[in-house]
Amino acid sequence: MARFQLVRFKVSWTAVFTVAHFTYLLVGATIFQILEREAESNNRNHFQLEKLHFLANYTCLDGPALEKFVQVILDAWEKGVNPSGNSTNPSNWDFSSSFFFAGTVVTTIGYGNLSPSTVSGQVFCVFYALCGIPLNLAFLKQLGKCLTIHLGRLEKGMVSVVPHKQTVEALAVSLFFITGSLLFLVIPPLLFSYVEGWSFGEGFYFTFITLSTIGFGDYVVGTDPGKEYISLYRSLAGIWIIFALAWLALILNMGARTMEHAIGLTHPGFKKQKEEEDVSSSTIEDTSKI
Repeated sequence: MARFQLVRFKVSWTAVFTVAHFTYLLVGATIFQILEREAESNNRNHFQLEKLHFLANYTCLDGPALEKFVQVILDAWEKGVNPSGNSTNPSNWDFSSSFFFAGTVVTTIGYGNLSPSTVSGQVFCVFYALCGIPLNLAFLKQLGKCLTIHLGRLEKGMVSVVPHKQTVEALAVSLFFITGSLLFLVIPPLLFSYVEGWSFGEGFYFTFITLSTIGFGDYVVGTDPGKEYISLYRSLAGIWIIFALAWLALILNMGARTMEHAIGLTHPGFKKQKEEEDVSSSTIEDTSKI
């Protein structure tokens, strides 16, 4: 009689969340592109006709005519059409830009320079955000765990070189902080400054406003109609945002733990209260599992 053996596969939740997260972004980018690109093209053509009509009929500009033209420009801007240039300007809803927009939705950055103009696009954006924001939080949490594991391995590897555990922890955290700062806070502003024609200060300002999820929208990559960008430029910027947010969340978490530890050393009562809160929260979790 044949025996069947059950083979157990070890699931890597980091890989699962990574695949799920980027699949979700790809699907969202595709749907946003389908829903919004045609409407953008129609708005762009309408604005060009308005400009031609203005130039043909208002040879001598007066106050009301100027107000009317300004209103046309504002309407075009609100619909995501850049008033400068002509109808050959790069689309805001090509796949790369749609992917970038999907990333700003799930990360809640929301620059405000671009939004769905069709009813179907707005409805889809609501439900896409409802599902995408929790998925993004779960992905960032899992990615933070993965980075913590690698940080622990780095510490173990350094123990053989430096016998003092506290010194090793300090060196590992410092190395992790410096490497992440270079990858996510120093090199990107340099690249953005080169591509966009910004100063380093403007590039760093955009980086900070983006990673803090403030997202003013005064500086956004890939929006200058006078520049020719590579097709994957905004998609790569979206991927940088996601991984930089995971690194920044881990750094902030480590900073919060360090502050709690420092307060616990100076105020023993705070440490005791924290331990009691941890015990009560773990008891609630165990009760809920039952």
